Amino acid sequence: MIIKAMKATFGGLDHRELTLKEGLNIIQAPNEGGKSTWAAFLRAMLYGINTKERDKQNYIAEKNRYQPWSGAPMEGVVELEWKGQAITLRRGPKGNTPFGKFEAVYTGTEEPVPGLTGDTVGEALTGVPREVFERSAFVGQGGAAIDGAPALEARIAALASSGEEDVSYSQVERRLRDWLNRRKHNKTGLIPRLEGELNQLEELEARHAKAFRLAQEAKREVDKLQEEQKLLEAERDAHLARAMEARRRRWEEGQAALAQARDQVETLEAELNRYGAPPDKEVLQQAQGELNQLNALHTSRKGAEARLEEASAAARQAAAKAEDPLFPGMTPDQAWEQASDDAQAAGEAPRCGGLYAVGAAALALAAGSLVLSFTEVLPAPWMGGVACGVLVGIGVCLFVAAAFRKKRAASAGAQVLERYGAQTPQDILARANAYREAQVVADQAARQKESAQADLDALIARDEATRKALLELVRPFAPTVKDTFGVSAALSRALSLEERLATARVKLEGARQLADSLPAPQEGLADPGVEPRYDPAETARRLEAGAAELSRLRSGLAMALGELKTMGDPAELESRREALTEELSRRRAEHAALEQALAALETAHAGLQARFSPSLNQRAGELLAKLTGGKYDAVSLTRQFEALAEEAGGLQPRRALALSQGTADQLYLAVRLAVCQLVLPSEEPCPLVLDDALANFDDSRMALALEALAELGKERQILLFTCHSREAAWLAAQ
Repeated sequence: MIIKAMKATFGGLDHRELTLKEGLNIIQAPNEGGKSTWAAFLRAMLYGINTKERDKQNYIAEKNRYQPWSGAPMEGVVELEWKGQAITLRRGPKGNTPFGKFEAVYTGTEEPVPGLTGDTVGEALTGVPREVFERSAFVGQGGAAIDGAPALEARIAALASSGEEDVSYSQVERRLRDWLNRRKHNKTGLIPRLEGELNQLEELEARHAKAFRLAQEAKREVDKLQEEQKLLEAERDAHLARAMEARRRRWEEGQAALAQARDQVETLEAELNRYGAPPDKEVLQQAQGELNQLNALHTSRKGAEARLEEASAAARQAAAKAEDPLFPGMTPDQAWEQASDDAQAAGEAPRCGGLYAVGAAALALAAGSLVLSFTEVLPAPWMGGVACGVLVGIGVCLFVAAAFRKKRAASAGAQVLERYGAQTPQDILARANAYREAQVVADQAARQKESAQADLDALIARDEATRKALLELVRPFAPTVKDTFGVSAALSRALSLEERLATARVKLEGARQLADSLPAPQEGLADPGVEPRYDPAETARRLEAGAAELSRLRSGLAMALGELKTMGDPAELESRREALTEELSRRRAEHAALEQALAALETAHAGLQARFSPSLNQRAGELLAKLTGGKYDAVSLTRQFEALAEEAGGLQPRRALALSQGTADQLYLAVRLAVCQLVLPSEEPCPLVLDDALANFDDSRMALALEALAELGKERQILLFTCHSREAAWLAAQ
């Protein structure tokens, strides 16, 4: 089979095309360039996509991983040559199933290719199922190592034996072990189950005998306990009948006490509300307090009247003392102003000082003029004499006028002092001051009288208001009351009735609670006439204990009878035990036969590997020698497909884990190529897909690997995907 071209809308490939040729094809692309996607696309086109696969932790299912990034439907086309015919494969979506639609037609004719369907096309073209293809011709990125699979084992077994590929050693070995485990695996399987059933059956027979014995014993105990329970029930009924009679008496007494208390309450309520409902107790008590305050108010009123009389007398006396004929109807300030003016007039000295001073000055000037007349200052001596005479005349006149004024002033002051009967002006002022003080005392006495009158008026108003309020308060329930004495009697009576009514109501509530707490006696409970052996509490305790014991015995009896019923007939149990013993013997024989068959299979498989392993190891060793330049020339492959490499001239093979990464990749590549040559069909060989299989090779290892691949490319088509340019450069240089 030769792949000519591929067109894909698959993962990151969006309508991408890839053209191939025979032999070795080197497809170079950078990382994330679609190399692994092309390889997965080719596998999906051949074998389809497992739509039942689901995403797991750290793993994305193929149907989701390769959904086109562009959002377009997943689809692709592969053009190839097979058995000399050009064939075109197409896959696309079918509903919601990716790659569910498949077509295989002859290129250019669109005629379907017989026998090629979506499920069979891969195995038909490559000659091997998907598991063999993935473990031989398909080397995914980082997947050079090989492991076993039933299909690969079957293929190897067919090559090493008769050529039949219907079954593999692992499948047969697994089936034999499944059969062996089905019969016995640790504590599970048919044999342990049969052994368990047999043990259970034997235990069931023992339980059957024990249950029968317990049922007989329980029945005897139940009969005996039932007789005792009947006697205890009769004694209990006797206790109940006598207790019911005592309860009846207490109930009747409670009902009588309740009726008496109710009558007393109704009588007191009628008495209290004879003329009308009185106010609350608090209002009555407050009114009684106000009534008590009336006595104190009466005493206060008498005191206020006495104080008013005293204040009135004091006011009259003060008013009399405050009268003065010199200041008739004057206020203290007016009297003081008049006295001040009169005192000033009586004590004022006449103003003569100026006249005396001017007269003295005139005489002095006269003397000066006389002196000047004898000097040469004046023009004539007579002028000084005339001036002296005039000035002397003026001075004498002034002295005479001053004396006359002084005499007249002294006569007016004497008249003022005489009117006041005073000796000095200060006495006039003292009398005015006394008048002021008397007026102050009179005003104070008048105010005290007004205050006493106001207090008395307030007490009178309060007394009248209180009396009126009390009368209005008691009149609804005591309409005949007309004075405070009647008010007092009505309040006392109402409070007394309220107190008695409250007490009666408390007694009524107590009687009601007592009557309610006493259940009504039951009718029809007759005394059976049995004399109890125990007191009521002991009888009840024994009855309860007996009922519990009887319930336990009946439950045990029912369980024993039920167990006997579920266990069935003893004869049937015996027959079942014999059948189980026979089947157990047969299963043990089968288990021994399967162990022998498994041992024989192991021996046959060892012989098969002895025939096939040398060929595979030899071919893998030859390829490894080419890949390593002769450094390693021998390969050993274990039953678990673990490859070991032996260095040329070495004594011990090395596991892949002990080799460098590059050498380990060389080892597994050699095994892969050997498996391809030995396992895959030689007619119409399928392509070999290598995805970055040489990534860990240095240049020298790469050159050796490409030489081996180029030689292998003469037999089959090889698709080598790489992110390096060195492979293409090497191929171009050849």
